[in-house]
Amino acid sequence: MNHSGYLPEFVTITDGKTSDIEAGRALEFPKGSMVAIDRGYNDYGWYNQLTTKGIYFVTRLKSNTKTRVVSRRPVLTSKGLTSDQTIEFTGIETAKKCPVQLRRIGYHNPETGKHYVFLTNNFKLAAKTIADIYKARWQVELFFKWIKQNLKIKSFVGTSKNAVMTQIWIALCVYLLLAFIKFQSKLKKSMQQILRLLQLNLFEKRDLIALLRDDPPLDKETAVNQLALL
Repeated sequence: MNHSGYLPEFVTITDGKTSDIEAGRALEFPKGSMVAIDRGYNDYGWYNQLTTKGIYFVTRLKSNTKTRVVSRRPVLTSKGLTSDQTIEFTGIETAKKCPVQLRRIGYHNPETGKHYVFLTNNFKLAAKTIADIYKARWQVELFFKWIKQNLKIKSFVGTSKNAVMTQIWIALCVYLLLAFIKFQSKLKKSMQQILRLLQLNLFEKRDLIALLRDDPPLDKETAVNQLALL
């Protein structure tokens, strides 16, 4: 999902046996991108490849990862930050896969009371910004939750690969169309409200923007004349 507008920019659909990182390695990101990923994409060799290509990442560091602190930076504890360090991996295999120095940031979430440790290869952004970037990754989960609840992909009409893929792609296309309608209408209605309106008026011949503005429908005589004229 692109952070600008939180719209899906590219999609990879795999079977359940394919790991997240296997799909992640196949993706090509523009140089300078900032990629927020969860621990399902943990791959130290991949972190090194992203760094070499000039692509930034923010993820969570596994608690059992062996590291050495190279340097420390002061943090603003008032913003929930607990540490900001430059580290390098000391595990034999890990150090081979990712020989570059990375940045480890500790953050205490005042809302949940949980402590998080983030790993990134970006040394320029403020530590709190790195924490906020990872927090924004939750929009991906909200996106999946929304399409499951609203676009009928909790269960599938067919069970063949083609049927499942078709249903998923249709749901994604509908999501993008709804986002486009919301943008074009410049109204404050949510995408869910727009979807419900469309569902209720699916077989009505109505001007779309007028429908979204809650304009009263034209009387039947006017509608018939319009159809006859067309």
